Amino acid sequence: EPWSGVRDAVAYGPTAPKVPYAPPFDALIPETSVPGEDCLNLNVWTPEPGPGARLPVMVWLHGGGFSNGSANSSGYRGETFARDGVVFVGVNYRLGTDGFLHLPGAPDNRGLLDQIAALEWVRDNIAAFGGDPDRVTVFGESAGGVAIGQLLADPRARGLLRRAVLQSGACHHFVRPDTARRIGERMAAQLGVPHTAEAFAGVPPAALMAAQETLRSDFARRPDPAVWGDAALNGMVFEPVAEELRLPGPDLGVDLLVGSNREENRLYMVPNGRLATISEGRVARGAQAYGVDLDGYRATRPGATPGELLDAIVTDWFWRIPAVRLAESVPGTHLYEFAWRSPQFDGALGACHALELGFVFDLLDDPDYVPMTGKDAPAELARTVHGAWVSFAGTGDPGWPAYDPAGERATMVFDDGACRTEADPRSAERELWHGVR
Repeated sequence: EPWSGVRDAVAYGPTAPKVPYAPPFDALIPETSVPGEDCLNLNVWTPEPGPGARLPVMVWLHGGGFSNGSANSSGYRGETFARDGVVFVGVNYRLGTDGFLHLPGAPDNRGLLDQIAALEWVRDNIAAFGGDPDRVTVFGESAGGVAIGQLLADPRARGLLRRAVLQSGACHHFVRPDTARRIGERMAAQLGVPHTAEAFAGVPPAALMAAQETLRSDFARRPDPAVWGDAALNGMVFEPVAEELRLPGPDLGVDLLVGSNREENRLYMVPNGRLATISEGRVARGAQAYGVDLDGYRATRPGATPGELLDAIVTDWFWRIPAVRLAESVPGTHLYEFAWRSPQFDGALGACHALELGFVFDLLDDPDYVPMTGKDAPAELARTVHGAWVSFAGTGDPGWPAYDPAGERATMVFDDGACRTEADPRSAERELWHGVR
């Protein structure tokens, strides 16, 4: 709503309601919560306020499995982007039940609608902050990257972004309407209310959060496809609802930078001790569920433990192959892989999910990142990664050749002291997913 006079906007606004991460992840991924109802807000950093600057704009969509996270985390401060001539915008959007549970009587994907509304605000207002509304780059990690994958296919977002960076999340993660309905009915049964938007609107927020946590716990204990449908393979209760996979094509009109981390799934296998306890039977069942040839991975990774094999398979299925498929679909896309290995957990954490964030933001000294990166992460690598993102936002060129599926499949590999462009890294494993993913 409009106001008169000067409004104080120097403090963070409220964040979307959410249940904190469970141990041990709560120690690795700090949560920031600000109470209040008006959670649809955004944070802006600018080096040069005023309509004449026409600087590139970067709009950040945080991750958190569509049920956690916020733009208010100290690790998502936009000061380093403003330092380098970019107007930075961090977006808060509805999460969990409010944002992504299917509810008859309400539109699906309400959290995505919030993101579109934020992009419309940027289009209409960012010039006053020194930004160029014709040079908007949306970037996001994990659920934020998945959200961008859906926005690329949404006609309501057409014209609102010029470029996009999808980090560890692309177009393959969604639930079909029948699965969304099943999950919604299950939560309604837990609450003892009809499965309608009107009934859910009358449930106290604390009861909604408790039911949401119960739903998530039930899912984690028994991710059975017979119960959870196609959400079982994706590993998330809350996801965008879509009829089918919608990969954009050559006519997208948006420059893309997309990629993943080399050992993504270790975030979910190392802190809880699972990496060392995975059995041969478990990795065989996992490969069968994903439809990929386990012997192919054994051949490329001689001596690998069952846990290491499962990490490689899940990393490819969930993160790497969707990034490759997007790069194959949109000519001119730039592909990267983040390969620097964290020393945490005696080095076992590796190049895990979310590890690249402190490097992208060039904020390695922020306390939010230290539990995952350790205290001596390479600052030069952070400057390189951050610089590539800033360059892409400004010009569409991050500094290496585009990915060409008919050619070398150039991929920038970010590693300590050895950033390099590789031709089709781990090509044999990529080919195992042909016709599968």
